[in-house]
Amino acid sequence: MSTPAPDRSVRAASWAVAAVFTLSGVNFASWASRMPAIRDGLGFSPDRMGLLLLVASVGSLLSLPLSGMVVERLGARRTVMTFAVVNALGFLLSSVGVQQRLVPLVVAGLVLVGVGAGVWDASMNLEGALVEQRLGRTVMPRYHAGFSFGTMAAAGVAAVAAEAHVPVVAHLPAVMVVSTVLVAVAVRRFLPTGHADHLLHPEPPTDAVPDAEVAGPTAGSRAATAVVEQHVDLAADPAVSTPRGARGALAAWAEPRTLLVGLVVLAAALTEGAANDWASLSVVDGFRTSHAVGALAFGIFVTAMTAMRMFGTPLLDRFGRVAVLRLCAGLALVGLAVFGLVGPLWLAMVGIVAWGMGAALGFPVGMSAAADDPRRAPARVSVVSTIGYSAFLGGPPLLGLLAQHVGYRHALLAILVPVALSLAVMGAAAPLHRDRAQRDGAPHDQAQRDQAQRDRA
Repeated sequence: MSTPAPDRSVRAASWAVAAVFTLSGVNFASWASRMPAIRDGLGFSPDRMGLLLLVASVGSLLSLPLSGMVVERLGARRTVMTFAVVNALGFLLSSVGVQQRLVPLVVAGLVLVGVGAGVWDASMNLEGALVEQRLGRTVMPRYHAGFSFGTMAAAGVAAVAAEAHVPVVAHLPAVMVVSTVLVAVAVRRFLPTGHADHLLHPEPPTDAVPDAEVAGPTAGSRAATAVVEQHVDLAADPAVSTPRGARGALAAWAEPRTLLVGLVVLAAALTEGAANDWASLSVVDGFRTSHAVGALAFGIFVTAMTAMRMFGTPLLDRFGRVAVLRLCAGLALVGLAVFGLVGPLWLAMVGIVAWGMGAALGFPVGMSAAADDPRRAPARVSVVSTIGYSAFLGGPPLLGLLAQHVGYRHALLAILVPVALSLAVMGAAAPLHRDRAQRDGAPHDQAQRDQAQRDRA
């Protein structure tokens, strides 16, 4: 059975989501790329800069658990717009604080940055997952590739601004104004139906589920799939009541499948975040090479990750989430091991390519998995995002502490542990679906469901 072609409004919504992801990357990289000027403007030592970087992560972690309730009340369109403004205001305050050397103002601004970025991120991922369901094919990784493209474009603009000695207080406000206006234009093309309609009365495109995952799990994913089966009938039955508000948000934290998907996202976020923070330093110190080579290494990582996000979607549609996530975890394991243990620089660069490809799909696919049942999507995406973002809070200081004893390259080997653990629970990311017999029009009663569960166990 083929999936019907999406109408014009769904295609427009897809482009709008891609634009919003790209603009989120622009905001982030416009600040991050000016870190040397920010450090010099504040006169901070490395350890104080490290603490400053944690402030925005704290803001995100405080806001993310509430993001599901916010989206339920406001809808994705108004939530993205509101918190994009909060994010931009935070950057504006921080840039003024840098100019005036007012550290409390910078900290207050970065808290707003984190709050805005966290809820903006969760709500645009939710909208992306809903659009993906309406399209009937995998597109979420390409939205995340848009974020990467945004960071690259903003980094280029920031490099020109730095070379021209444009102060942060002039550069950041200009970017934030343009970005916020473009977000306002983009969200007008989000799904036109009311958020209550497509959260409470979903029509999931079950035909988009790959045959490999509909037919049943492999032996390696039976334990996690057993957790999935607990939720299949609830997702398929529109008569089941859906908890809303605070009750729904708390209930999502008690769902085994949601927590397991969160662990998959956590491992992916650690894998990506470790490269963002330490890849270039690891190359410079570990191989005693120049800063330019370190920057090149990070550029190779981002390019490999972005390419995998762009071109990995056909793999997801053909082989299914679980198989592709396992491939990515394997690439990450091999890439990190090669980078951390092998001597020649050129071979370490090959490891970085595998590392970047391995880090590419865990986060976006995890967001899609969290939103499989649109009625419960806001709360579940909130939980998974919170778990994933905790990697950006705890990962950098822990790896930095370890690096003081074993060096940057060997410290990165610690990421192998969560990646290996995520392999054991990746079956939880399999789509929620009705059995294939029901899709094909065959009888499907409770006895058959019970027998299918026994077979899979």
